[in-house]
Amino acid sequence: MRKIILLIALANVVLAQHLKVSDSYLTFTAKQNDPLYTTYTAAMERSRLYGDKGYKMDYYSDCSPITYSGDQAGKFYCIWKVDQVVVMNTGEYYQKPVVTSSFPDMAIIEYSPFRGIKVQETFFVYSSSIALVNLHIKNTDKIPHNIEIYPLLELGNDSLLIKSYDEKYNAYITNHYESKYRLISSLYKNAPYPTDTRDYFAASFIPYSYGGYNGGMENFYITIKTDFYAMNRNDSLNHKKEGYVNFVSLHGKFSLKPGEEINVRYFRGWQDQNESIDKLAEEVEKLKTESLQKYVDENVKLFSAIPRIKFHSEDEKLVYLSSFNLARGSFYPPTEKTNYNFYVFSRQPLWGWGHGHQVLHESLSMLAYTYLDPQSAQGSQYVYMEQQRDDGLIAYRHGPRGLQDYPHFSKVLNRDMSTTSAPFFSWINWEVYKVSKDKKFLEDAYKSGVKYINWLIENRDLDKDGTFEWGPYGIIENVRDWYNAVFQVSAERYLDVDKEDISDELECLDLTLMVIKEMHSLSQIANELGLNKESIEWKKKADETAKLVNERMWDGEKQFYFSVNKEDHSFKFMTRDLKREEIIGFLALWAEVAPRERAEKLIKKLLDPEKFWRRYGVPTLAADDEWYTPYVDYCCKWNGPVWLLWNYMVLDGLKKYGYNEIANQLADKMMLAVITQLKKNHNFWESYSPDNEVLNSPPNYIWDSIMARVLIEKYKYE
Repeated sequence: MRKIILLIALANVVLAQHLKVSDSYLTFTAKQNDPLYTTYTAAMERSRLYGDKGYKMDYYSDCSPITYSGDQAGKFYCIWKVDQVVVMNTGEYYQKPVVTSSFPDMAIIEYSPFRGIKVQETFFVYSSSIALVNLHIKNTDKIPHNIEIYPLLELGNDSLLIKSYDEKYNAYITNHYESKYRLISSLYKNAPYPTDTRDYFAASFIPYSYGGYNGGMENFYITIKTDFYAMNRNDSLNHKKEGYVNFVSLHGKFSLKPGEEINVRYFRGWQDQNESIDKLAEEVEKLKTESLQKYVDENVKLFSAIPRIKFHSEDEKLVYLSSFNLARGSFYPPTEKTNYNFYVFSRQPLWGWGHGHQVLHESLSMLAYTYLDPQSAQGSQYVYMEQQRDDGLIAYRHGPRGLQDYPHFSKVLNRDMSTTSAPFFSWINWEVYKVSKDKKFLEDAYKSGVKYINWLIENRDLDKDGTFEWGPYGIIENVRDWYNAVFQVSAERYLDVDKEDISDELECLDLTLMVIKEMHSLSQIANELGLNKESIEWKKKADETAKLVNERMWDGEKQFYFSVNKEDHSFKFMTRDLKREEIIGFLALWAEVAPRERAEKLIKKLLDPEKFWRRYGVPTLAADDEWYTPYVDYCCKWNGPVWLLWNYMVLDGLKKYGYNEIANQLADKMMLAVITQLKKNHNFWESYSPDNEVLNSPPNYIWDSIMARVLIEKYKYE
């Protein structure tokens, strides 16, 4: 039996497989400091909401190997030894790693750890439970080489508990604990996120040895290097089969003649301890010999429809492809209370608020994602439609746990009122349709959009004066969760969230402009569907509301648009001046509300570097406001940080008024913000500093995928 297993293992090693990407547009050469997004999650069809693990790839740090890190699940990587020379870190490689292709679930890398040894390393997140590394190793030298590899799994800030070493499958089985606590937002305590987890670490070859160790890599280097002059020299690992360790390692030995090539793989399995380890082991066994080329080809097919832009720079192309990877990598298949695919804000890292349901302002990412997969983008919008309440409400969140409307007490109605979201619904549907051309989707979207706008008219204009107020939980409805100069009572946040927000006591500029945009979108949709009378009616309603905005919300002294007091339509609330210049003033261009002469005044304000025309984009608050800060030190701040989606709306408005050159300059600022961060840390971010390169906010936020749309628009209007 042992002989049969050995023969199978040898077959696995000998069958070399150099993966090829057939579409040259999807290939590149991304060096360590190039702006490439390097977080990977399993394909939607092999993913699940709970018990899902994504990974951040680090190929760019000279002081470490190429590593793959999962949130609270440690990291795994490979250390090389060639002809007894240990190569620990990429900084020591003969040729440093370059990424040649990157997809939502896969990266292909090339490097030489040692002269004469050429490696194609493919990282593939096969499923929510299994990730693998495929090493295609070729001896390009004129002499033979002895190669040893040491795949390692380490937890980092805690210990792995070795449960056993499985001789049948040549796999380490370990346990570790994962907390639901997160700095930004902890995971839902009653949701079935695994905490007591199991690791399964295996290889496609029969290990020469294996071991578990405490201590760091410095000690491990001594272990695998061995003392050449020692009398009891031992090149084997310690075969540890139980106990707590910092890391476990497998050990493979191979000899390659000149021109010879082999394929080896190692696997990281991860699951809840209550799940079947046999099922996990069987899946890994199948993957030991399965061709990965079909998965590469599936990714090439997925990207086949995106616009083939001829970029001026390789940086732009990397951001473009990375943006689609970010969006696609955030999707899950239909689950629980939804029959359609849905997204989360982030799958890796995993944090509570970001792993909740869909929200309409995050769904603006569909404006970009639709170019990759319009059917999937439509499916995401159908999540709202299928869970829409009978009275027309689209709630703040929708997804696998159903409608979540966060009722809050309304002083006007003297009862609880449901919370909705910033209403971008029909605009998104219209933009998705322009790519998909799916009339059935448009018909369904129109019916749903009409119900929703009527709910807004009924429930967000309670005084029936034609302009709109946010609901009693406006602080999340209006997106501007934190440090908002107009809606927030105090700069210091002395009061609790509910008491600080006054957006339900104002006629709100942003909501009113969004409603106008929804009406315009419904008019366009109705016209496309041949509903000419309804199209005219929606256009009329939009124009009537726009007239009120221009009458009530434009201040001739400041030359800008502002929210007003609900009671008397003044720019005062109690003793507070509401004339604080925010990015929402420019949405009058996006909603096509501003007359031409006022648009020119807005542009003058926009281009003022002391106010809005900052290095990395348009800040949420004018830089000369006393509340302004360029520091992004947490999530959700609206007193200075750059939010790419809102910058895109400003950009869209500029183009609607014919300011294409200025729009492209804004696109360049947004690109500079994104490229700067991707080059430094290979992450996207929830928000960006308008002035600084250092920031702290939630990483890998789906809505940054709007950058693909920004680039499509930029090259369209050049």
